[in-house]
Amino acid sequence: MVIVGDYVQYGAGTSGPEGWLNFDCSPTLVIQRLPVLGGIIRAGCTTQFPDSLRYGDIVRGLPVKDRSAKGVYCSHVLEHLSLSDLRVALRNTQRLLAPGGTFRMVLPDLRHMAEKYVRDESPEAAIGFMREPRHGRESRPRGMMGLLRMWLGNAEHLWLWDFQSLTRELSDAGFHSCRRAVCQDSGDPMFHSAERADRWHEALGIECHA
Repeated sequence: MVIVGDYVQYGAGTSGPEGWLNFDCSPTLVIQRLPVLGGIIRAGCTTQFPDSLRYGDIVRGLPVKDRSAKGVYCSHVLEHLSLSDLRVALRNTQRLLAPGGTFRMVLPDLRHMAEKYVRDESPEAAIGFMREPRHGRESRPRGMMGLLRMWLGNAEHLWLWDFQSLTRELSDAGFHSCRRAVCQDSGDPMFHSAERADRWHEALGIECHA
């Protein structure tokens, strides 16, 4: 069923601001919504998704009417996509927005992390660089449960961006007027309810328009 919403957030996780259509494609969300078994699993999980959260994958396309949204938001989502999937996701995002609609996003800033690493001459610099953006793994998952937790978590970063490179991808997807953004600096107050300051700390924020 295709739905209409003025404001759409994808990769919402446990965030479910009122007035937004909030989507997430976590396998854990699907499992927690199963009858009986889902309730048992949900009771044992530390991550509790709000009841208003809908299942939806921006790469496959969200069940939202084309050109119907005034605003789209995603927080620490794009770095979990491969390069090819990101390009599909941006095109799908652009298709959701009405002409002039706003897309705001926040994600790790590769340039900031690289400059921070170069300035740090301590022996721990390399480990810190690899650990912070999840470039590497400190240990390999073992056994069925370890592999299952990795699959359910989807925590790995697959591609990192700086302002210049992501702006080019946004332009190629049909967006314009890209600018650096900071938390809650949008002229549209609806974004204020979705944005959290801790998610924007030392991160890359961008606002652009369809």
